[in-house]
Amino acid sequence: MSDAAFVAVDWGTTSFRLWLMSNSGEILGERRSAEGMTTAMRTGFANVLTSHLTALSAPDGLPVIICGMAGARQGWVEAGYVDVPADLSDVLKGAVRVSGEASDVRILPGLAQRAIDMPDVMRGEETQLLGALSADYSSGQQLVCMPGTHSKWVSVSDLKVTGFSTFMTGEIFDVISKHSILSHAMTDAANFTGDLPAFQAAVADSYKHPQMATNRFFTVRSGQLLNGLSATDAKAKLSGTMIGLEIAGAHSTAPRDAKVVLIASGALGELYKAAFAALSIEFITIDADEAVRRGLVAAANAIWH
Repeated sequence: MSDAAFVAVDWGTTSFRLWLMSNSGEILGERRSAEGMTTAMRTGFANVLTSHLTALSAPDGLPVIICGMAGARQGWVEAGYVDVPADLSDVLKGAVRVSGEASDVRILPGLAQRAIDMPDVMRGEETQLLGALSADYSSGQQLVCMPGTHSKWVSVSDLKVTGFSTFMTGEIFDVISKHSILSHAMTDAANFTGDLPAFQAAVADSYKHPQMATNRFFTVRSGQLLNGLSATDAKAKLSGTMIGLEIAGAHSTAPRDAKVVLIASGALGELYKAAFAALSIEFITIDADEAVRRGLVAAANAIWH
């Protein structure tokens, strides 16, 4: 690993991703685990990091750049927030060094929106934005969607974050599907994809009638009782209703001429692609892993070169 120049880490609440990088941005090694902040709070952040570097036989003393929940108040070291509106490059200037470590370990700050009526925070997604937009979308307006347990929709103009909103879509879906009366409707549901008609119809209906969301939730159950809705279609309908509601909310406050940029990967990314298609919304997609990695590389280059 003589070509290794630094270590890039995306440290979420329940996930950990690490890349061993060369100066040119080449990936020399990769590690993933479920040792997110909640685990590292118990076992020690330094211990988690060291175990993964040891597994990769990484050279001692490499600098480490980290984004995500390791910089939260209850994380390794609080990295604070950069207030919006803010240039994405401002994130690079706010990296906080972890004291007491032999290596130079830096944690990037998050972004904060301090409006009284719409307070909001993000941590980790700002690095995805930096990596996704800096190279190819340095001008114009973008409306960036980053799906997840807590989806982020971010308004960006000429690489300046002007505002953002968090939607608890994934978490609410999990709660309703597992801990409400609707859980009975989804017993034995199979995995589904975005091409399922029940999903697409629910997206379109929820987007058009967001004020009817809680009614549509109940029709998942009543539709099964009265119309023979299958468990898989019931789950797809709830998912489509939640995602359609999220997109309607994001569109209600965003400039309609902004380009929609989807930063996502995996099955969840495919559902959002299908949702946009069902609504005839033009969009481009950027892989989430690639985006956060590019953002971390940009931060490392800004700090150490």
